[in-house]
This record gives sequence, structure tokens and C-alpha cells, in this order.
Amino acid sequence: MDRRNFVATVAAGAALAPSRVIGANDRIRVGLIGTGGRCQGLGRLVLAVGGAEIVAACDVYAPRREEAAAKMGTGVKPVADYRRVLDDKSIDAVVIGSPDHWHVQMTLDAVAAGKDVYVEKPVTHKIEEGEKLILGVEKSGRVVATGTQQRAWEHFQLAKQLIGAGRLGKVVFVQTYWYQNYFRRGPAKDGIDASKLDWKAWLGPAPDQPFDTNKYRQWRFFWDFGGGSFTDLMTHWIDTVQWIMGVFEPVRVTAAGTNHLNTWLECPDTVTATLLYGRGFTATYDSSLVSSVEDGGIILRGTDGVMRLTRRGFAIYDEDAQKGDLFAMGEPVMMVRSREDGTRTNVRNWLECVRTRRQPHADVRAGVDGARTAHLANLAMRQGKAVERS
Repeated sequence: MDRRNFVATVAAGAALAPSRVIGANDRIRVGLIGTGGRCQGLGRLVLAVGGAEIVAACDVYAPRREEAAAKMGTGVKPVADYRRVLDDKSIDAVVIGSPDHWHVQMTLDAVAAGKDVYVEKPVTHKIEEGEKLILGVEKSGRVVATGTQQRAWEHFQLAKQLIGAGRLGKVVFVQTYWYQNYFRRGPAKDGIDASKLDWKAWLGPAPDQPFDTNKYRQWRFFWDFGGGSFTDLMTHWIDTVQWIMGVFEPVRVTAAGTNHLNTWLECPDTVTATLLYGRGFTATYDSSLVSSVEDGGIILRGTDGVMRLTRRGFAIYDEDAQKGDLFAMGEPVMMVRSREDGTRTNVRNWLECVRTRRQPHADVRAGVDGARTAHLANLAMRQGKAVERS
């Protein structure tokens, strides 16, 4: 299937019909699925944005669903099986914060049940899941947003406009990076009462295996459930790069990685990738999980200038300005600071689209594109050779 030419085969107008008509003054009824720290944070933003209420909190670990239900307001129902949330006709939408290996199945089940969806990134756990997810979502006509929140962040939108207008000249090199310190965290040691966890349900489509506290708590860095730094962190930046530069995916990917210190994790703690794009630019990604000083960001290098772009804002340096190292960079010709929370604006955009039936900033195709590139990096790293796309 040619994804660029794919058109969902739905009856005219069916894609715009919600399971119930939500009036301007109606509150959107939302269920949470997979209520770990991230999902609870999203739930708090749903409430803070306004015009919506949390009515169900679903998790296969009883203490977590009960905690989330208590935090999200009175009358929130704790639920063990996510399918019971989807069966509830009074629920309009769901927020999915489960581990990656559940994202596609839960999203497809949700849209088939007539629910709109906010699903965390990466939207897929395997590269081959992408077209299946797009097909299911677009046939359903549901509003699906993914948690790549930079697209809804005002200063990222401004950065895209400036680069598109040629402010940096021809951009040929984009550097991305993200550093976190899992070494100081060490293996997960906090107690999980396995008698209150439905481990088989948590595993779901993953291979059967004994319960492991570390896998349960740090699942992002075990291949059965996540994809390490490339899917957890690079997905954010590479989605932003592809959006700014107007491309879907790279044509050639090379990558390397190893585990220097965090040996309790299965995925490498230090990785690097080089991505060649057919539109005449190269991108790189570097990450290590043993130091977090610089956090994360993007550097776009063009013939007329350089932009340093992070979640706090961006700065532009002209090519003709003073040259220098870290201690003598000179002043940027433009600096923009952000006071926004991009996740909040992304959640707000999603809820607005639930009402208007428009496509959100971070729609399902954007989610699949960003996840695909991260999967390609993992594939190149694990195979030890370049991956090329036609």
C-alpha cells in the first residue's frame, strides 16, 4: 500500500459522526487506560483544560487504578479491563498511557467502539503495525491524537514558519540529542504487590514470562514492551524534524548502540543514529542515559544561520555573526522563550477536535511516521548495517 496515496474507504460523512453529538456546553466524558504516572498527568491536564471530566480509570494493577480514580475526582470508576471502558456508551473518549506494546490494539479497539483517542507515543511497537493503525483509524472516522506535543507548541510552530520562510537559508544538517540519567535511578526496587497485578493481562501480546519488577517499572527499555531511547525519546525530536522539513521518512539509516553502565536494562544506554533524507539534508540523534546535563534539543544548521530549538524556546545565530565556541558564541539575532506546557496545548487541541471533528496537530499519520523512523534506527542498530528505504 502506498501510504502517501492511501484514502480511507468510508461512507461520505461517516468520518465526521461522533458516537454521540457533543454540544458546545456538554462535558466530554473521558476514560483513562493504563494509569501510570504519565497517564495520570494527562488526566490532570484534561481536567485543567476544562470542558471534560474523567469518569473511569483503568489499570491491571489494582492500587494504581484506585489511586487514579481517587485523584481524578468524585465518582470516577476504577476498572480492571479496558474493554469494559470501551463498552460504556456514555464515555466519549479515552486517553491511552499503557506500555508501547499495547498501543495499537487498544487504539484500534477504542475507535471500533466509537471512542476518540489520545494515545502516547510511539503509537506503534513494531514497524509493520503502522499501516494497520492508519487504516483502522481512518475507516472509523474517530479523532486520534498522539503524544508528540511539539506540533501544538507555539514556539515550535513559529520555528517551523521561520525555517519554511528561509530564515536559515538551506538547512542541510539537523542535530538532535536527548540525555537522561537512569544510572542514578538504578534497577527498580520499589515494591509491587504482584497479588494485586494481573501480570498476564499486562503482558497481553508480549511473550509469556515471569513477573519482574524491573521490567514492569522500566518497560521502555525492554524490547518486548518498548524500544529504548530511539522510540522513547528520539520519536519526539524526529517527529519535529520531519514536520518542520516536510518529509515522511529517511531514505537511509545507520545506527549504533551499546550498554556501558545500565546493565539492568535490555536496551542500550548509549546510542547514535544518522538519517539521510531525500530532500537534501542529514539528521543525527545522540543519546546517553548516564548523564542529563543538557537534557534534549534540536540544532538546525542552514547556509544563513543556525537555530537551537528546545522545549524552553529557540535562538537563531546568523552565519555572518561573531564566530566562537561555547564561551564566545555572540548574541543570537532572535530569541524566543516559551512559558507554555506543550502537553497541555496538545491535550487542549485534541479536546477541541473531539468537538469540531477536525484533525489534531499530532494526528495518527504523524504518529506513525515518527514511530517508523525510530523503528528504522533500532533495526539498523540491532542488525549492524544500514537500512535503506525506496
